[in-house]
Amino acid sequence: MLKTEKNKLKLKLKHMTNYTIIAQLVVSLSIVYVWIFRFDNIVNEFKQYRLNDLTRSLVGASKIALSTLLVAGIYYPDLILIPALLLAFLMLAAQYFHFKIGNPWQKHIPSMLLLILCLFIAAASLKLV
Repeated sequence: MLKTEKNKLKLKLKHMTNYTIIAQLVVSLSIVYVWIFRFDNIVNEFKQYRLNDLTRSLVGASKIALSTLLVAGIYYPDLILIPALLLAFLMLAAQYFHFKIGNPWQKHIPSMLLLILCLFIAAASLKLV
C-alpha cells in the first residue's frame, strides 16, 4: 500500500512538472514574440506610458534575459524561482501602467495572464503546488 502511495505522488509530481514546463514555455515565447516581432506596439505603449527609450530598452532586455533563464530552467530547475518572480514583478508593473493610462480591460489581459503564470511557476519551483 505504501508503494502505491509513492507511485501516485511520483505521477502527480510528473504532471505538475509538465504543467510548469508548459507555463515556462508559454511565458518565454510570449515575451519573445511581443518584444521582438511586435516591437512597434511596444514603442507605442511606452510612449503612452510616458516612459523613455532607455527604460523601454532596459525592460525589454530584462524580460528577454529572464525568459531565457526560464527556458534554461527546464534543464536546470534551480534557475526558475528568481526569473519567475522578477517577471511577475514586471507584469505587475505593466498592470500598474495599464491602469495609470486608463487602458480598456482587453489590454490588461495578456500581462495579467503572464503574471498568473509567473506566480504559478514560482510556486511550483518552491513545491507549493
